[in-house]
Formats: sequence, C-alpha cells, structure tokens
Amino acid sequence: MQSRNSITGVLAAITIIGLWVGSLAAFFSLEFAPKMLAIGLPWMTFLSTGLFITAHDAMHGTVSSNRRVNDALGAVAVGLYALFSYRKLARKHAQHHVDPAVPGLDPDFHDGEHRGFWRWYLHFVRGYVGIWQIVGMAAAFNVLSHIVGVPEPQLLAFWVIPVLLSTLQLFAFGTYLPHRGEHAADNVHRARTSDYPPWLSFLTCYHFGYHREHHERPDVPWWGLPGRRRPSVEPGSSRRP
Repeated sequence: MQSRNSITGVLAAITIIGLWVGSLAAFFSLEFAPKMLAIGLPWMTFLSTGLFITAHDAMHGTVSSNRRVNDALGAVAVGLYALFSYRKLARKHAQHHVDPAVPGLDPDFHDGEHRGFWRWYLHFVRGYVGIWQIVGMAAAFNVLSHIVGVPEPQLLAFWVIPVLLSTLQLFAFGTYLPHRGEHAADNVHRARTSDYPPWLSFLTCYHFGYHREHHERPDVPWWGLPGRRRPSVEPGSSRRP
C-alpha cells in the first residue's frame, strides 16, 4: 500500500508541476487578449495552489517514500511557486502542527489581536515572504520580460496575479476558516473541517479544507483526505453553499 501511495503521490506531483509549466508556457506564447483571462486566470490560480499543496505534502513525506525524490519534488514545486525555501517552509509548517492556532507560537496564526481576515492575512504573508524572495521574483520578471521577451500583460495575468490569488485561496481555506474562532476542549488540533462535498473541496483548495482530518493524520496526502472526512460539529464551520 505504501508503494502504491508513493507512485500516486509522485504522479500527482509531476502532473501538477507539468500542467503548471506547460500551461504557463502556452499562455506566454499566445497573443494576449482580454477574453483569455476568463479561462487562464482561474486555471493558473488553481495550478499555482496545486504547486504549494504539492510542496506541503512533501513536507509531510507523502509525495514519495523515497526521501530524496520527495524533497526534490517539494523544492521544485515551491520554488516554481514563488522562490520559497523548501527547508524554511518545512520548519515553519512543523511548528504549526506542534502549536496549532496558538498566538506567538504558530507562525500561521494571527498575532492574538487582529483576528479579521485581512489583518490576519497580512500577518500571515509577512511571516513567509522575505526581501530576497521579492528581489528574486522581480529579477525573474525582468529576465522573462526583457531577455526572453514575454509580454508583461501575460506575465502579470498568468503568473504574478495567479500566485497572489492563490495565497488568498490557501490562507482562506487552509488557515482562516479551519483555525478561526473557538474550538471544543477536546479538539487538540484547534482545527475544524469544511462541509463541502469532495468535488467542491477539490476545487476550493485540493481538499485542504478537510483540515482537522489533515491535522489528525498528516501522513495522508491531499488526495486521500476525502476518505477520512467526517462532518464538522463545531461552531463556525464552513458550510456547503
């Protein structure tokens, strides 16, 4: 079973990375037209989120049972996403699982005062994005624009903006909704799960909304979470629209 899961994890990671690279190359090569945004923007946002989810699973060792393959795919995914350091993210994410939803200890949680969506989101982003990462992204943008010759509208519409939107997607469904508010005393993970059906859970954030299940079994990859889903009974759960 472990070998089968490892093969599935590697195939899922390669598929997401390949689709992201191939789709981005295709959008970069086409002549820009506003109507392309209707398909290209949500598609690239969804794939960008998939890159981060792939790296996240690699941090838990669920992409491949081979540690080198697992970490290599995770590093590639998060590097393509926004030049993040895989090792730095892995350390912070491990701390999130040790002290979930504890101000000052959980790097993903708010500062104990600003619990609103936008203030919490800004606190969340500042904890992960560094100056050298911004410099690197700016350098990559200029190389693609001035040396490779990719038009700036394509760079913005299909690379920069989708990454920014995906940070909102990841924060909303993977941090804000699962960890906000009060939790039952026996909920040691201080996380709730969404009540979305599997198809909608996949579209919103690769099942990251099944968050209590993830905290209970971080060894289960994103595509295995629906099989462990149970309805949330806590107040503040994200309900089916």
